[in-house]
Parts: sequence; structure tokens; C-alpha cells
Amino acid sequence: MLQKLIIRNYALIDEVEIDFSEGLSIITGETGAGKSIMLGALGLLLGERADNKAISDRSRKTMVEATFLIDATDPQTGLPVMGELIVRREISPSGRSRAFIDDSPVTLVQLSECTSHLLDIHSQHANLSLNSREGQLRIIDAMADTEQLLADYKGEFRKYVTLRSKIRNLREAKVKNLEKRSYIELQLQGLNKLKPRRGEQEEVERRFEMLSEADEIREYLTAAHYSLASDNDGAMTMVRQAIDALESFNLQAVDPTPEEESLITRLNSLYIELKDIAYTAEQLAESVESNPALLAQTGARMRAYYEAVKSLGVDNGDDLVDLRDELEQQLHLIDSDDSETKELEHEARAVAKHLKELADELSGKRRDAALLFSERLTERAIPLGLQNLKFSVAVAEGKLTSDGQDMIEFTCSFNKNGALMPMAATASGGELSRLTLCIKSLMAEKMEMPTVIFDEIDTGVSGEIADKMGRMMLEMSKMMQIITITHLPQVAAKGIRHYKVYKRDTEERTISAVSELSQEERVREIAGMLSGERLTDAALQAARVLLG
Repeated sequence: MLQKLIIRNYALIDEVEIDFSEGLSIITGETGAGKSIMLGALGLLLGERADNKAISDRSRKTMVEATFLIDATDPQTGLPVMGELIVRREISPSGRSRAFIDDSPVTLVQLSECTSHLLDIHSQHANLSLNSREGQLRIIDAMADTEQLLADYKGEFRKYVTLRSKIRNLREAKVKNLEKRSYIELQLQGLNKLKPRRGEQEEVERRFEMLSEADEIREYLTAAHYSLASDNDGAMTMVRQAIDALESFNLQAVDPTPEEESLITRLNSLYIELKDIAYTAEQLAESVESNPALLAQTGARMRAYYEAVKSLGVDNGDDLVDLRDELEQQLHLIDSDDSETKELEHEARAVAKHLKELADELSGKRRDAALLFSERLTERAIPLGLQNLKFSVAVAEGKLTSDGQDMIEFTCSFNKNGALMPMAATASGGELSRLTLCIKSLMAEKMEMPTVIFDEIDTGVSGEIADKMGRMMLEMSKMMQIITITHLPQVAAKGIRHYKVYKRDTEERTISAVSELSQEERVREIAGMLSGERLTDAALQAARVLLG
């Protein structure tokens, strides 16, 4: 339940601090005194948008804080325990908003998720949601206890939507692929004709260079062979002469070092290496020959590579090999993606079947709940002066949506033998207030909301009906905390605690204030609600009678 509310620097409120208790609490005050401002402040704790205009003093921040007494569960023992939960919303003069739960920063979504389970505010604007089909569907679902079933359905619905999206994307991709199939085949035809091999382009370029310069290469190789193997001044001849010179005397006579003793051996090794090099150069020279036909063939192959690389937008011949493999894979996917689509369609049909089963189960629960809701609502509404009320919940089957297949509409008639019409179109202000209170009382019991706040839900009624509405709220307050803003003395007299909102002037401005009334102050407040500004003895006596 709501235990304490603190509001600072919000609209006409400079600072108020209110302690609440269990049961039925009453808030009264003149029109414009600031009662709706309190609800606006509470709305900030429910995650509603902050309005910079609500900051009255631009030199300091706006703050709304509520302390809730909640039932918690001890994680070790599993036993229920009572605990305090403090939620706070702050708005800086610049308009920046921050939210806290037990002094820990949270997002507005987290704040809303938390407080929506603790507090329900029914303002005059809330009738719009009761008149909407979405709001009426939520009421029937609460009555039908469909929370788990609806969660299962929503999960299956998301799965179905995802599958249909994948199928649609595959079909669109197939259409696009079919459009470019001929282009892929044309590219593949050219690549298959070329038959590129990894590394072949470099090989062809080297061969072309050799063939185009064959005569010059052969001359260089022949010159190298001659420089090594010539009988007159070839390198081999000179090395041979050096060996003969060293062998012509005894090296020991000059007392050589070990390195000097190996001179002949080293020269012999050099002679053998030069001989091998000369032979290799001779063989290469003999192998290089002019071949115009092979040159033309190699040039054609090289140009074919260059043209393919340029036309297909790749860097080299190896990329042509990769492109060919990629195009073949694309063509394979175009020819085979029907199998994936068929698998998804098969899965989607199975999900759709299960989805329809869940939707039918939801519909059954909703129809049963609709009948029960109509009966209980009528029972509660008749004592409130709606003796001719006929109420029905129409449940029509439509297409599958994220909420099921049902279209819900509350229909009613307040006149004898009157035709059933949509609730929003047939109810007057007073009738709608009474009907709304009955709906809220049913929902509060079903949803076990800890705190419900009514903002002038008794608008448009008076006398005995007002008394009965007050008794209904008092009865509701035995199961939950009820806070009601009212202008009716019959309702105000039913409260356990009574608060008055009023305006007072300070040196700087007019502000709204709140005070809890004593028993005698309650008598005078209710008497004023009965007789107006001038209190009469009769009004005071009537107020005492109402207060019991």
C-alpha cells in the first residue's frame, strides 16, 4: 500500500508530505485547489512524461517520492515479510528527468513496470480506456485468468510472424535471383570457357616474356657459357692454369698454414662448380628457341586473362577462380532454395495450427469470463440505481493478432426494453461513473492491486446512490487501500482518514497545501459540502450523522 507521498516544487505545490494508511482515505477540496495536481505528481511515478511547465521554481529541482509498504518473500525461508519500497522521480530545472527505486537509478520503463503493480489511478480520462476495445479486452483477460495462456500465445504468435517474414524474404530473394540468373550464367559461361587456374596468369606472363625475347636470351646464355668455357681466356681455363701453377712446386717449402695448404683443393672445387654452371648455361641456350606460333598462343592466353579480369572487376587471375566458385554457389542456391522455403512453410503450418488451438482456447476462456463478468457487474450495478441495466460482452472472432482472435465490445442499456449499444455511446456521466466503479471493484478483487486511487468517480450522482457508491468503496478498502477524491459528502463520510487540499497565499505566490483533518474538522468539511460556504446547524448535525 501507499504509505507516504512527498511532493516538492511541482506546479502549485511547494512541498507536501502525506502519510496514508490502510482502508479508505478521502481527499476533498474546492475545484482548482490542487487535487488533480497530486494525481499528476503520482503520474510521474507511473512513468508519465515530465512537463517542464510543472516546475514552479526554476532555481531548484522537482521531486516526487512515494513509500510503499509491500509484501515480500524471504529468499532463505520463503516466508512472507513486510518491507518498504521507495520510488522517486526527479526533474532538474533544465528538464532532465531521473528515476530511482530504493535510491538506485532506473529507467522510466523499469520505474513504470514496478509502480504499475503497486498503484492504479482511475481518473476521468481513464474512462476512455474502459471504452476502448483494447481496454475491454484486458478486463476480460484479467477476469479469465489468461495471463499464462496469453503469454504462450504471444510467444507462438511472434514465432509465426518470424517464420512468415523469413518465407517472404526467401521468396523475394528468389525473384531477384531468377532475374539475375541469366547474368550469372553468362558470366559462368565466359569463365568456364577461359578455365582459369590458380597461378596460371603469372606462369603465362613469364612464358610470354621468355618467348618474346628468345633470341636475346639465347645470346646472353651463350655469352655466359663462352666466358666460362672458352679455351683461350675462359674462367675455367684460367682456374686450370692456376691449379697447374700450384702443383708445379712443393707448397711445404714455403711453410704454408692449413688454409694455404687447401688452395689446390679449393681451386679444384671451384673448377668443378664453374664447369657445371657452364654446362647449365649451354643447355639453357640450346633450349631457348624462337617459336612464333607458341608466342602467339601464349599472348592470346595472356590477353584473355587481362580481358576477363577487367570485365569482371577483379584484381588478378586467382580472383577469377574464386569468382567462378562463388557464381557456381549462387546458381546452386537459386536452384535449391525452394527446399528451405518448403521447410519453413511446413514449420509455419505447424505453428499456425498450434496458434489457432491456443487462440480457440483463449476464446473459450474469454467467452466464459464474459458471461461471468456480465452477471457479476449487473449484480453490483443494480443496487446503485441501475435497476434497468442490461449488460453484455460481445465476443466476435476475427483474424489472428498478437492478442488472439477475439474482438471484445462492452454493450449495455440503462433503460427498460432498450437496445444494447456500445457502452461509450449509451451511458450518461452518472451512469458511466457507477458502471466504472463496479468494473473497477471487480477488477481490483481479481488483480489484487494493492492501492487504487479514484478521481471523482462519483461524478454525476448524489443522495442514496452516492451513499451506496461510498459503501462499495469502503467494502473494497477491506481488501486493498482505496484513496478517493470526491465532492460528495456521502462518500467523504465513509473514509477512515480524510485529507483536505486547499490554497493559501505566501509573500511570493499562491500555493496548494494538504492537511489531514481531525474528527471535528471533518464534521465542518462535510457540513460545508452539504450546505455551501455558510455552515448551518442543520448541516453540522447532518455531517455528524453521516460520520456516525
